[in-house]
Amino acid sequence: MRTKNVQYFTETEEQFIDLLVRIGTKKTIAKILVFMVNNRKATIAEIEHGADMRQPEISMAMKYLIERKWIGSCEIRSTTQGRPLKIYELTKSRSEILDIIQTEKEDEVKRQLALLRKLREHF
Repeated sequence: MRTKNVQYFTETEEQFIDLLVRIGTKKTIAKILVFMVNNRKATIAEIEHGADMRQPEISMAMKYLIERKWIGSCEIRSTTQGRPLKIYELTKSRSEILDIIQTEKEDEVKRQLALLRKLREHF
């Protein structure tokens, strides 16, 4: 029988995921971000097991993260026959990502306040 290491999020990592979700990040994206911050490089299979997610969820979240240039990928030829392995890698640091999220949220609040001011002017 083969043995396999199984990774689980710590309580601190779960809290970090929860905070990201509470500020408006999708849970799938938050889970992958926290997983990648801790691992830097991973395959889809490693993310599936480590983040306890299914492949379709990961693919959708990865598309978003790659578009934002927070995660990059490269292919490595497999030692066996078949498709090459795709390795995903965090391209920005945790602090850079948090700075980007903070700026976006501040801009969002400014837009909402501007709309409220306009509303007051009309009433």
